[in-house]
Amino acid sequence: MSSDHLTRRGLLQGSAVIAAAGPVLSQDTAAATPRRTGGTAMMPVELTVNGREVHLQLDPRTSLLDTLREHLHLTGTKKGCDHGQCGACTVIVEGRRINSCLTLAVMHDGESVTTIEGLGTPENLHPMQKAFIVHDGYQCGYCTPGQICSAVAVLDEIKAGIPSHATAELDDVALSDAELRERMSGNICRCAAYPNIIAAMRDVSGQSGHGETAA
Repeated sequence: MSSDHLTRRGLLQGSAVIAAAGPVLSQDTAAATPRRTGGTAMMPVELTVNGREVHLQLDPRTSLLDTLREHLHLTGTKKGCDHGQCGACTVIVEGRRINSCLTLAVMHDGESVTTIEGLGTPENLHPMQKAFIVHDGYQCGYCTPGQICSAVAVLDEIKAGIPSHATAELDDVALSDAELRERMSGNICRCAAYPNIIAAMRDVSGQSGHGETAA
């Protein structure tokens, strides 16, 4: 039937034929598509978390953050944006601070991880934890574990002479407010306790005020 002689009856009849063939085509396509059998194979992962060796069987897609929170029940490390943008999940791995939501646990097999629980306890606080309390470096407290872990690592970075984007002289890394703000910029505090966090970090570093003297 040409388009010149297309009628309403012919159009409806053609549509009915196509609709009837649809299920048959779908069944053929499904039969041709291979189906997955079984789930994802689990992988052994060994970590040293806060000084304690742990042996886990994990889905290789499990993030380090979910491993800490869901498998080891260390809920001090917070899940904020889950996209590496807020810093609430910051932990220290092999001496370096990382966003635990952006890395897989299997990538750190055999490595040492320190969370906020490993820095100190209510009975024996880490100096940075004490300083956050003294200087009121938190309000709601949700971002505080990540802030503290990051702050501890930042002072180690400066002490080791590791430069940042705010470093004027690469061979002379000085502790300054500009350095601290730049290095802590990945840790977001919606309560805006930033000045108090800087004060706490300066306190731990042995400095006070807003000078530009070296550590």
